[in-house]
Amino acid sequence: MAKNQAGADTAPPSNKRKQLLLICIGLAALLLSAGGVAYALLANKGGATTAQPQEAVKLPALYQPLEPAFTVNYAHGGRQRYMQANVVLMGRQPEAMSALADHLPLIRNRLVMLFSSAEFESLMTAEGKEALRMQATLAVQELMEQELGEPVIESVLFTNLVLQ
Repeated sequence: MAKNQAGADTAPPSNKRKQLLLICIGLAALLLSAGGVAYALLANKGGATTAQPQEAVKLPALYQPLEPAFTVNYAHGGRQRYMQANVVLMGRQPEAMSALADHLPLIRNRLVMLFSSAEFESLMTAEGKEALRMQATLAVQELMEQELGEPVIESVLFTNLVLQ
């Protein structure tokens, strides 16, 4: 029995050391994982704060009216029909909008061709007018992409559209 008691006295310090070592490793793993989570959360917050100002910074709209109004004639149902449209170009970059002014005759030509190719009957509906506006926007953006290397405008707006 003396051996068991002596063996029992020497075994517990070895087990205690193993337990202490395992507890230290567990605490280190816990601290490292907590640090990793904290870093991930703080890094994610920092990324979100830098992305928000980029989205929030939006230049004010600039408008370039195309004067005089466009007048287009159509032959529809055996009668002469007319469309008169006041058009404004909207963009946000001042330098690009001033460069756009040099190309107004080219833009007017493209829009006259587009307007005269439209079906008069489709222009009688709101959907037809919106489709024509979207086609005009794409036509001007494409033209400015060719001339200036960027679309320049966000949209073509009809400030007045009369069909007769």
